[in-house]
Amino acid sequence: MAEAVIAATPVRDPRRARLGIPPVSALLLLLIVVLCVCAPLVASAGPDQIDPTHPFAAATGQHWLGTDEVGRDLLSRLLYGGRLSLMVCAGSVALAFVLGTVWGVAAADRGGWVDEILMRGADIAMAIPQILFALVCVAAFGASLLSLTLITGILLTPSSARMARSVTIQETGLDYYSAGIAYGAGKIRLLSTEVLPNIFPALASQAAINAASAIILEASLSFVGLGVQPPQTSWGVLLQQGYGYLYNDPSYALAPAIMILLTILCLNLVANRLSSPGARRAARRAARGGRTVRK
Repeated sequence: MAEAVIAATPVRDPRRARLGIPPVSALLLLLIVVLCVCAPLVASAGPDQIDPTHPFAAATGQHWLGTDEVGRDLLSRLLYGGRLSLMVCAGSVALAFVLGTVWGVAAADRGGWVDEILMRGADIAMAIPQILFALVCVAAFGASLLSLTLITGILLTPSSARMARSVTIQETGLDYYSAGIAYGAGKIRLLSTEVLPNIFPALASQAAINAASAIILEASLSFVGLGVQPPQTSWGVLLQQGYGYLYNDPSYALAPAIMILLTILCLNLVANRLSSPGARRAARRAARGGRTVRK
């Protein structure tokens, strides 16, 4: 019986673990990003090149996804729209990562009333519905690409701050941090050279979740006409335009919807992998391997 259990137990490939082969979700996400970034090389036509004689043309060798209501290539618009959506996503996530990390680490390090004020502020900000706050801000400051990126980044900052605070408190409770303080190392040095590298997988996991939220938020605002404005295009804009011609060509709205779904799914799977205990242990070994705490 024991032999049968042992035989049925799956054996992990040590070469896969040693080489760190990325999961399918990460490879698919990388493929989406590369295709969007390299849109001028992949697309057969410009996103605004019209052909009024071939509206809603079927998929052909020249137009892989067909054309829209004025004969523009849907694949080109999908890839160029992805560039803009990913640009807003990257900018807002980077802003939330920097502000949230500083916010959370400062709250965890200072503690006391400083921690209470900073975290209660985060709780209040997270209690406000993101889409409602974004609608008010976009209506007040305009629907430019810069304002959309800043508003999205600010909305995602409180969740990054809470994650940074949580993992920093956990990390500073370990023996090596106490030993470094006893040894005379400064807090800033310990936080920057020891704690931050160790908590990076958790912060990266939160950043991936924020990226999914940013894509949803941009698509939602663009769908209601308060995000990216034509003639610029994004996945949300394509979804809005395709919705109006749903009965003429379902693929018009289906293509951006699938891209949004796939990107969000891949980001969540990558976030789940980054938050695994194995990723945290690997980061800790890489960060502290061969180093000693200096004064």
